[in-house]
Amino acid sequence: MSETPMTAAAPSGRVSIVTGAARGIGAAVARRLASDGFAVGVLDLDEAACAGTVGAIEAAGGRAVAVGVDVADADGVAAAVARVAETLGGPTVLVNNAGITRDNLLFKMTEDDWDSVMNVHLRGSFLMSRACQKYMTEAKWGRIVNLSSTSALGNRGQANYSAAKAGLQGFTKTLAIELGKFGVTVNAIAPGFIQTDMTKATAERLGVPFEAFIEHSAKEIPVARVGQPEDIAATVSFFARDEAGFVSGQVVYVAGGPKD
Repeated sequence: MSETPMTAAAPSGRVSIVTGAARGIGAAVARRLASDGFAVGVLDLDEAACAGTVGAIEAAGGRAVAVGVDVADADGVAAAVARVAETLGGPTVLVNNAGITRDNLLFKMTEDDWDSVMNVHLRGSFLMSRACQKYMTEAKWGRIVNLSSTSALGNRGQANYSAAKAGLQGFTKTLAIELGKFGVTVNAIAPGFIQTDMTKATAERLGVPFEAFIEHSAKEIPVARVGQPEDIAATVSFFARDEAGFVSGQVVYVAGGPKD
């Protein structure tokens, strides 16, 4: 992958945090924000796994730090955000991307399947947003972007994931109301089929070759292709701009076509 040169899109000194940024959508978002001029806190459960993302950002002339954290752990989140603030500066952009799946039909779904998904998606986004809002409200400027999903509209075998992603949409709209007066916008992105390790795992669970899964899915999408992590990163980039300051409390479906 070619390196993206740094730009001056973000005012000097602005810092972002992206969770689940070791790979996939999170890594693409972290690289894009860095190319837009933000320093980036690259957070993931495994700090060592963030080396590739941090290395790509630094090779292109940006600033980044890798931090390992379980976003569902309150003390760990507080320590991770403090470390980013001490290393790069106070974060004023937060992208809540960390997520897991524990798919199963309702009668097979365990309490742990349910709790694990809720803890990462909902509790994690709550803890990260609570920890970062301090820096945003003090700066009188901030951006929170939550990663929802088209599964929020319902998807067989994903009662836990669908509920969590729908919950993030309500969370987004409420934070937009609460934080707007401080110059902080809060929006959500609901991706459709994005070609990542997570969708590859779904294909494996269904017993379908990944390439066949992609080909079949593309036929169901109006733009006739599946999404790439960079498609989501571009939407995050828009929300993070000064020019997007009048856009808040919105859920944008980035799915190659309309969604109900």
